[in-house]
Amino acid sequence: MMNWLGDSRLFVLARQSKRLPHWAVSLAVAIAILLLANFAALPLLVLLFIFYGPSAMDMVLGGFQDQPPLLGAFWQSVFLVFSFGSIMVLLALWVTLVEKRSPATLGFERSGWLQKYVRGFGVGILMMAGVVGVLALFGSATLEETAVRPIHPAALGGVLIIGVGWLVQGAAEEALTRGWMLPTLGVRYRPWVGILISSLVFAVFHGLNPNLNALALINLALFGLFAALYALREGSLWGISALHSAWNWAQGNLFGLEVSGVSPIGGSMLNLMETGPDWFTGGAFGPEAGLAVTLVLCLGIGMLLVGLKERRIVL
Repeated sequence: MMNWLGDSRLFVLARQSKRLPHWAVSLAVAIAILLLANFAALPLLVLLFIFYGPSAMDMVLGGFQDQPPLLGAFWQSVFLVFSFGSIMVLLALWVTLVEKRSPATLGFERSGWLQKYVRGFGVGILMMAGVVGVLALFGSATLEETAVRPIHPAALGGVLIIGVGWLVQGAAEEALTRGWMLPTLGVRYRPWVGILISSLVFAVFHGLNPNLNALALINLALFGLFAALYALREGSLWGISALHSAWNWAQGNLFGLEVSGVSPIGGSMLNLMETGPDWFTGGAFGPEAGLAVTLVLCLGIGMLLVGLKERRIVL
């Protein structure tokens, strides 16, 4: 059994809580926050209904895929900001009113935040580039000649617009799982308990995504493990929030691949096509359901474990 020494800054911050929740309460609160956040989009639905009439619901359910690229990117980004931004607001209210601590203790301290964010964003892009490199190495990714959405340079506007939504989405998912659930459970029980539960919850929360399969769930849990180790090593949430956002943005809007079963909105700078077997490329779910992502994540986890040992967070 792994015995983690909880000397990461995230655990130190979590100890400021006046009321560390039971694991079942943590799960219930996380589910409640996700459900309530969905209602944040209701005003936007009303606005869309005013502009587009009854077809507004079809637009939303279709992920704005049938809209002009710039318009689709704009509305999708707005929905991401409102829905995932609401997760941030609700989580901040919980830690402030119930746990009696500052939202900054979720890992958003100001010290060195910009350096950590820029570094994390770069690592996220490099990791997804590594996935594409593995696919290309085995002849499983090629440039598609016929593009069904704008590509560089026509896609630049949509790529930048949807990027705003990805920034909020990545930060919100990290705040809920790695900023709150991981350290609070790690302090109340054991660090490895927080790591395990937060990683599994992260994977399960993606269970309704289209074209999900068993390998996709495994990779989502592996990403959760990688993200937990990255956040613990850095002692902050800035870097992993940026990495998460960059991972999604690069996957969909730089390389033109599906992101957790969803086609990219607004266009992409490249238009790659997966040509190998689904177990390796991920098929309709995108690379996250393929062995190429498994290899990159396992490499990243191994590198972080070595780094954690150097920082005396011992296994």
